Amino acid sequence: MEHIRYSVACCQTDMPNPIERKQMRANTDRILSMIDSAVAGAAPFLPVRLLVFPEFAHSAPVFETAKELIAKLAIEIPNEHTERLQNKAREHNVYIQSGSMLEVDSKWPGRVFNATCLIGPEGIVYKYRKVNTWIPYEVHTSPHDIEGYDEPLFPVADTPIGKLGCAICYDWLFPETMRQLAANGAEVLIRASAYMDPWGATEPMAWWTVINRARAIENIAYVVAANQGASLKHYPPYSWPGGSQIVDYDGRMLAEASPGPGERIVTAPIDISAVRHERTSRRGHHMLAHLRTEAYPVYSKHQYPPKIGAEISYETNNELIDEAKRRLNDGKNDES
Repeated sequence: MEHIRYSVACCQTDMPNPIERKQMRANTDRILSMIDSAVAGAAPFLPVRLLVFPEFAHSAPVFETAKELIAKLAIEIPNEHTERLQNKAREHNVYIQSGSMLEVDSKWPGRVFNATCLIGPEGIVYKYRKVNTWIPYEVHTSPHDIEGYDEPLFPVADTPIGKLGCAICYDWLFPETMRQLAANGAEVLIRASAYMDPWGATEPMAWWTVINRARAIENIAYVVAANQGASLKHYPPYSWPGGSQIVDYDGRMLAEASPGPGERIVTAPIDISAVRHERTSRRGHHMLAHLRTEAYPVYSKHQYPPKIGAEISYETNNELIDEAKRRLNDGKNDES
């Protein structure tokens, strides 16, 4: 078995939110300098090969409607920022999970996606669009909800540093998301997140930590979770608790940023050959192999209303949530 061992870095950001496209360049400048810092810091030891940035590191939904986001902030992918990240990945021979950016696509006019890219020396390896948007507040489109959408919802990349897959923030509160990535082969589960207080890494709730460790255990996979560290002055009225984490396939905490806002870089070694050995040799606690998929008929039914139109707002999201709750309470989640 090939031995693949390297360091990963969670790069937690604290930057002002752009309100127009040209301001994104300053965020990308800082992201590139953080990559240089992380790579240089680990150079005398186990080299960094994977760097992960949080949700909204490039741009955030600072406007209330998709129409405003399209007019002022959303961009197509690829773009100048992904090109700069590719050049940096080639310079250091690393893979970079970009911070998320607000994406438009001429194939799906009128829609905004919350998207992140895995970028390596060879270019964009995959693009992930957030499936489980944080409703009712997010006005981005879930690709799942588009009639005729024909791209993979949960892409996994087979790279020289292992099989990598990513999901964004609220996606992780749905164990099905991470299970699908693992079923698609992911050995490293990447979390680009903007997890806000009070659901961060501190007690009594500590959702951030609970979810990261649980998903690692359930899927026998490493978790590399970068969280926003934006201070209140950069993202009012919210505060972002940071606490970026790296967790091994048994739920052990390998590295953790101290809770609280602020820029941080945390690193830890991971061993892809070890997780491959575990998945091959384990008999007990092998939840991937032990899964009785056919035992759960709930997954053959609709719960949240599918195939939603392009006009998404806080109000329309609330209407759909009410409809989904009625289905749940009435036992009618098999209706399309």
